[in-house]
Amino acid sequence: MPQEQGKADAESSIKRNPHPDFAKVQASRPDYERRDFQFSKTVEPNWTYGSGGNDGGASLEKNHIDIDPYAEGRQAAQNYKLLISGIVPRPIGFLSTRSKDGESTNLSPFSYTQVVSHDPPLFTVGFSGGMDNAKDSLRNLVESQECTINIVSEHFIEAANATSIDAPYGVSEWALTGLHPAPCKDVKCSRVKESVFSVEGKLVETREFESRTTPGKKTGVMAIVEGVRFWVREDAIDKTRSLIDPNVLRPMSRLGGISYARVSDGLEIPRPVFAAEKKAGKLNESLMKPKVDGQ
Repeated sequence: MPQEQGKADAESSIKRNPHPDFAKVQASRPDYERRDFQFSKTVEPNWTYGSGGNDGGASLEKNHIDIDPYAEGRQAAQNYKLLISGIVPRPIGFLSTRSKDGESTNLSPFSYTQVVSHDPPLFTVGFSGGMDNAKDSLRNLVESQECTINIVSEHFIEAANATSIDAPYGVSEWALTGLHPAPCKDVKCSRVKESVFSVEGKLVETREFESRTTPGKKTGVMAIVEGVRFWVREDAIDKTRSLIDPNVLRPMSRLGGISYARVSDGLEIPRPVFAAEKKAGKLNESLMKPKVDGQ
C-alpha cells in the first residue's frame, strides 16, 4: 500500500475531524481574544494538610468504569482517542528535520513529545507506525541523526497545524506554511525563526514497539533526543538565562481530536518542606500514620 494511501486510511479510521462543515462551526464562535498571561490565587488558598480535594467531596460521589485496552472488539483507535483526550494538555514538539543528503526537509508537529531529563537535556518523541513504514520526520531523524525541536506559540499556531497535512515525501512544509528557517550551530537542519524557544537535538537512540493485538505488527517508535544547544528569543529570557517569560512564549498545547489549548493563566504553589511544615505545626500526628484503601 502506498504511504500516502496508508495515511489517508488511518485518518479515516481515527475520525479526528468531528465537524462536517468546520468553516460554519468556526464562524459561529467568538473571535480570538488575546489575553496577557496572569497569575491568580489557587482554587483554595486556605487548604490544609489532610483536606483532600477542593471540591467539597463532589468528585467522590462519582463512580468510575475500568477499560481494558486489549478487550475483545476494542480497536487501537479507541485507545488513541481516549489517551489523547485524557492525557492533556500535551506539549507540541514541532520537529524540523532534513534528509541525510540535504535534498529534502520536513517540518511536523508531534504531541507525543516531552522533556525527561536536564543533565543531560533529553527529550522523547513518539512516532506512530514502525521503521518499515517510517514517516518523513522519523526517516530523516534516523538517517541524519539530528533535528530541532521548536515550541509552538499562539502567533503561528495555524501555520504549525498546516504542517500536519499528508504531503508526499519531498514536499517541504516550509514552503506550504510560509514559516522561516533559521540557521543552527551544531545541527544542519534549520530551526523555526518564529519559535520563541528551540532546541538543537542529536539522536541518542530509538526503540520500536510491537502491537499487543496484532503480533508482529510494528505500531510505534520512541526516539530519545539529546538537546545540544538552546535558542531563546531575547525578549523572553531573564538575565540569568534560566527562565522563559510565559507571556512572551505563549505556548499552545494539544488536547483531544483537533483541539488545541493556550496558556493564559497560571497559579503558584510553593513546594513544601516536611521538616519546616512539621515545625510550624501544620502536620499533626494523625497524618503520619500509614493509610490503606477505604480508611
